[in-house]
Amino acid sequence: MYFEDLDLNDNVLDALYDMRFDECTPIQEKCIPEILKGHDVLGVAQTGTGKTAAYLLPVLSKLADGGYPESAINCVIMSPTRELAQQIDQGMQGFAYYLNGVSCVAVYGGNDGNRYDQELKSLALGADVVIATPGRFISHISLGNVDLSKVSFFILDEADRMLDMGFSDDIMTIAKKLPSTCQTIMFSATMPPKIEELAKSLLKNPIEIKLAVSRPAEKIQQKAYVCYETQKMGIIKDIFKAGDLKRVIIFSGSKQKVKQIAASLNRKHINCGEMHSDLDQEQRNDVMFKFKSGQIDVLVATDIVSRGIDIDDIAMVINYDVPHDAEDYVHRIGRTARADRDGKAITFVNEDDIYFFQQIESFLEKEVEKAQLPAELGEGPEYKSNSKPKKGSNSAKSRRKKDRDHQSHKDKKQGNNKQRNRRPVPQTQNTTDENDIKRQENKVANKQNNNALKQKENNPVTTSANKKNNRQGKGRQQERQTKTDNEKRNERKPSNNKGNVESTANQQNKKSNNKRKKRNNRQRTSEEKSVRRSTKYDIREELPSTSNNESGLKALIKKPLKWLRGLGKK
Repeated sequence: MYFEDLDLNDNVLDALYDMRFDECTPIQEKCIPEILKGHDVLGVAQTGTGKTAAYLLPVLSKLADGGYPESAINCVIMSPTRELAQQIDQGMQGFAYYLNGVSCVAVYGGNDGNRYDQELKSLALGADVVIATPGRFISHISLGNVDLSKVSFFILDEADRMLDMGFSDDIMTIAKKLPSTCQTIMFSATMPPKIEELAKSLLKNPIEIKLAVSRPAEKIQQKAYVCYETQKMGIIKDIFKAGDLKRVIIFSGSKQKVKQIAASLNRKHINCGEMHSDLDQEQRNDVMFKFKSGQIDVLVATDIVSRGIDIDDIAMVINYDVPHDAEDYVHRIGRTARADRDGKAITFVNEDDIYFFQQIESFLEKEVEKAQLPAELGEGPEYKSNSKPKKGSNSAKSRRKKDRDHQSHKDKKQGNNKQRNRRPVPQTQNTTDENDIKRQENKVANKQNNNALKQKENNPVTTSANKKNNRQGKGRQQERQTKTDNEKRNERKPSNNKGNVESTANQQNKKSNNKRKKRNNRQRTSEEKSVRRSTKYDIREELPSTSNNESGLKALIKKPLKWLRGLGKK
């Protein structure tokens, strides 16, 4: 069917004639008459079939015919992304070229203050058609900048995508503010249950038009390479060596990998650009302009470009990694073979993505041709039926983390992770004991005690009364008491002395056992145990001549005794 056969406004037909649009696509042929009749429409069709023109042409035609209030918003078009909103706005300007008095404004985030002021002015004056992303439009509504009381057309483009992005509540909020007489039109590439529920909530006795639900165009030549992750860049190099370099989109599931791929291609002197969420709106516009105008041959992008972006002459789409949703695969490869052109779709399937690609083949109801790897890259993994990966192993979060590990800052990132996740490395006993000794020495220094007090504190027989005297600073009494105690100890039998040593050692061993539990039951040598029992003295300095079979505690006892004996001789 030709556009001239439809009941469209003459000015709209003139614009179509100048744009060399003569024949309708199937979705346009079925939707335009129903919209012109005033029916609610639910249209389901694959990407690249002309859905945008299917609702813009009849709405513009009705606005051009008149009968709608001036200085008021008459049509609201919701778009899931800024890029699609811009594209609808551009199409609107082309179709309405000969229409006088029909104004349009695109409302989306990521702009500067001047752009925001322009949005406010257009909304206040009552632009006939408002093309908006849900988040930004809700913001204007909450601020009281929008009057929706006279809206006659409410259109949802890529409705399934908007629901996937979490805009369901925003859409319902906007719909509740619209007049009950408003004509609602909904377009979607798929028809999941959530779309059916939304349609029931918004549409009144809709006309359902379904065409080839989520099936790629037949003219797309699909091919897959079963390869390892390290072989993918080599395959791209081989493909581009064959001359297939112009008008190519490479899709990846994460922005980190997009940056990595773009950097690798630039090092190979391939004229490429990148598109992902880290770019601001000005940068996105610049990249898309350069790609559409041919200044960039290869565009590396996330799924932000996979839906609704109208670039007619894309020669090839490369899926650097396999999308885990069959619908996303269809949307990606739907960028090529548009407007009855031929196109190629190539997918790299590594060993972890075999299961998901087999699910895509099941969805397509056909087996995708498996291409032979270039000889210099060696053999790839075997393409065999795999079970579904364990839950969480292929989540979006884990894939993003895995992608980050392949970036240039990988070492830094991994180093931080290692510091976070590394189990504490046990210190040697000597190092630990040195720290303990230093802490004890600092404690004694703070109390400003003399050498005699230090010796007395190391004496295991010291009484509480003597400790009190020590705190009062009675130095002479300390010396006399220390001498008396030491003489008594010398008169004791060796067995009693040994018993005291063993008793003290047992107490120390109990403390050491608790510490050994906290240190993963690490075994200590006999020398380490003796060092551990010290509390006030630096064993290395105080006991240079101590024998190996003599405990540290015995050495501590003998040291002050020798000093006292020397005083007696003097």
